[in-house]
Amino acid sequence: MAETGTTTGNTGYINGSDVLLSVGGKPIGHCTTHSITFNSETKEHAVKPLATLAKSSGLWKSKNVTSLSISISAEGVRFHGEPEGGFQENSPLWGKGQSVDVQCFMRGDDASPYLKGKFVITKIQETSPAQDDATYSIELENDGEPEVYPGKVSA
Repeated sequence: MAETGTTTGNTGYINGSDVLLSVGGKPIGHCTTHSITFNSETKEHAVKPLATLAKSSGLWKSKNVTSLSISISAEGVRFHGEPEGGFQENSPLWGKGQSVDVQCFMRGDDASPYLKGKFVITKIQETSPAQDDATYSIELENDGEPEVYPGKVSA
């Protein structure tokens, strides 16, 4: 059974090429893949069960979320004359040591981001194997609370 898409009336499975990442105001150019990880740090609570409960009820720990973070990674192919944001454009952003604007959105006319905020480039890497395509990868982590993310309550 096919699932219903959420953008521009499409139905079925979402094509990965329609899920885009923008760093520093430009889409990641010649991107082959990107991943977004929503992280939760938790604290466990293990307590002795009430005397009226079975001893085994104390085996189950409860958890509280103590912090949230988002990490993003992307890979792409190096390309001469890249009009979008490739290695050549993003490595100087890393070199400034400042946070950059990041957006994740679906391709289309109603491209409202589902993730938007300030992120720090924690790693950018170039790989240039002999007789093969030169590639690059970039890793980012959120810098404070993003403006838009899944589950954020509007003020």
